[in-house]
This record gives sequence, structure tokens and C-alpha cells, in this order.
Amino acid sequence: MKSLFARKSQKPILERCRKDQSSLMRQKYAPWYHSMDAQRKTRVEMNGRDMVMLTSNDYVGLTFHPKVIEAGKMALDKWGSSTTGARPANGSRRYHIELEEALASFLNKEACQVSSAGYISCATGIASFAQRGDVILADKSLHSSLWDGIRLSHASMERFSHNSAKSLRSELELLDPKVAKLLAIEGVFSMEGHISPLPELLDVSDEFGCFVVMDDAHGLGVLGKDGRGTASHFDVEDRVDILVGSLSKSLSSTGGFVAGDRESIEYLRTHSKQTIFSAALCPSQAACAKMALQIMQEEPEHRERLWANTKRYKNMLLDLKLDTWGSETPAVPVVLGSKERAYVFWKSLLEKGVFTVMSIAPGVPPGKDLIRTAISASHTAEDFEIIAEAFAYAVKKL
Repeated sequence: MKSLFARKSQKPILERCRKDQSSLMRQKYAPWYHSMDAQRKTRVEMNGRDMVMLTSNDYVGLTFHPKVIEAGKMALDKWGSSTTGARPANGSRRYHIELEEALASFLNKEACQVSSAGYISCATGIASFAQRGDVILADKSLHSSLWDGIRLSHASMERFSHNSAKSLRSELELLDPKVAKLLAIEGVFSMEGHISPLPELLDVSDEFGCFVVMDDAHGLGVLGKDGRGTASHFDVEDRVDILVGSLSKSLSSTGGFVAGDRESIEYLRTHSKQTIFSAALCPSQAACAKMALQIMQEEPEHRERLWANTKRYKNMLLDLKLDTWGSETPAVPVVLGSKERAYVFWKSLLEKGVFTVMSIAPGVPPGKDLIRTAISASHTAEDFEIIAEAFAYAVKKL
């Protein structure tokens, strides 16, 4: 009988997995996949140490809000743990409809479709509407989920420079006026913290007849009236055809949504493989998102505290002369410029009890290797004292 090693050596894919340098380096230096043993708001326990979480997307700080937790418990008691099915088959429940109606109303759209993951919603928000023969105009800094949606659509694709209406126009002027076009953008770019210049982009896209899909996962809860997002921030809600996003940021849950006019959402329900063949959103997570949406509108103090915390944090980084890439939002990168410097900085913060995430090329452009941080309304004065000490230490280590 052949040995296990001999059998593995005859399988090229297994051999590729064994020798993959990126995986070997990741396991050696361990910058990702850290598991927390406990969590309470902005504090986590890891390997027996209490740490400040500085990279969560819990912007409005509602993950431990008593009403959100109670809503999840009640839904679990009423509906069980799962629908064990997809929405078109046996998986639709009244709580899905209630959440979709609440989201559509909040976003000033006619209809909405929720899914079990933000990644699914963002991908299907592109793949369901574009098709072979169409052209997608894509901002170069789009999230991976949107790039996957572009690939799944089989449409042609042209990139334009990040947040540049001028570059978008240049690309559109080269295209056949008769071809169907889709513009794929983000409201807030989570890695850079940049806000899209939405009015300028929409002026160009309207001129060329583009169908507009915007991912606002990091704008929802942060910008606009009551946290309605980037389109509300610029008062252009009626000009964005489709909004996609996640329930796992400001809405303190998991899952995703696609919102738009009723005809477009019904078209998606007919043609979206990601919707048709994915299990439905579970009861507790839908209930948590719906309650968080209600709290965002009833308790504005959370968002006010978020922006106060963001201002305090950015002033601290400015005093330390750290590069935040022009971030305009609570998503704040700290650009170090190389993976070696980013690794040293990340490790130094970890030593001092601050948990962050390192992002290096090709996840970011070459020379923009960074530490990705994010501010929450839940961060306290004590948290900021620990953060300030840790960052001062990390700067000295560089």
C-alpha cells in the first residue's frame, strides 16, 4: 500500500496547497485569523489578555444594546434557529418581509431583498442586472464582493480611477452609445475611509444612461439623515438605482440587502442565483438588524458619539504625524508604506493591548500597506488612553 505522502505527491492541487508560500508565511507570522475568547463591547479577551478592539465595523455600537440582544432572543424562541431553506422554496418567513419593508422605507426605496451575507448581496447586486454584451464601469478600489459580481455577470468591464468623475467620463466617451452600461461604485470605501463624490459621478453617469449600483455597507449608519447613508448625505437618493450593503456593520447583525425600485428587485428575485440557491437569513439575525435599524432612528446620540470619537482619534493620529490616507469617516487607515513596517506597527499595538488588522499589497496598492482601524460609538475614554499609549509606543518602535 502506498504511503500517505506518496499518494499526496501524485495530486498536483494538494502539492500546490502544501507548498503555497503565502499560506506558509501567513502561518509563520500569524497576522490574521486570531480567535477571541470573550467579548464585551469594545473589549475582547485573547490568549488570556484584555484588549481594545480597534478594527470592528460596529460603528454605531449597537452589538451589545439590550434591545438588540432581546430582539434576537425573542426571534429565536418564536422561529427557531433557521428556516433550513432558500427564500424561493421553503425559506421565506414573515420576519424577512418585515425587515425588507423597514429597510426599503429607511433607504427611500420601493423594495428590498435580504440575504444571509453581505458578500452575497453585493455580488448579486451586480451579477443580477448586468449580462453578456453590457459594459460595467468600475471604480478601481471596489470591494472584492463587487469584483466577483462583475465576473459572474459575464459583462465587459472598464476600470476608472478611484473617485474620479473625469476618468469615468473618459472611459464612457470611448464606448458605443447604444450598449447598456452599469456603474459600480461604493459610498464609503472601507479601506481608505473615502466618501464617494456621488453627485459628480451621477452627473456623468446620467448623461451616458448608466444604471447605478452603489455598495453603501460602510455609509449606512454613519452618513446621512438618521444614518441613511451616502446618497442621503448628498441628497441624491432618487438617482441611485440600486443600493447594496451589509447588516454586519452599523446594524449589528449578519446578512446583506439589495434595495431599489420594485421592478428591479422583482427582476433580481427571478434571476439571482445567489438568492435562489442560498439559505435564508436566520430569525435571530433578522430581528437584531431590524431592532438596530429602529434604534438608529430613535437614539441619535449613538451616531453623535461615533463622530465625536472619530474626531478625537484622528486628532491623536495627526499629533503623531501618522498618514490616514485622507480618511473622511470612522474607517481610518494608518498607512505605513511597506509590509515590513506595517507588521512591526501591528505587533507593537498588539503588545500594548490594542487589536487591529494589517492590510498589505495586493489587498491595497503597492506602497499603501497599512493598519486598518475603525472607530465605534462604544469606545470609551479609558479605551482611548490605552490606544494613545499603544500608538505612541508603536511609532517609537518604527
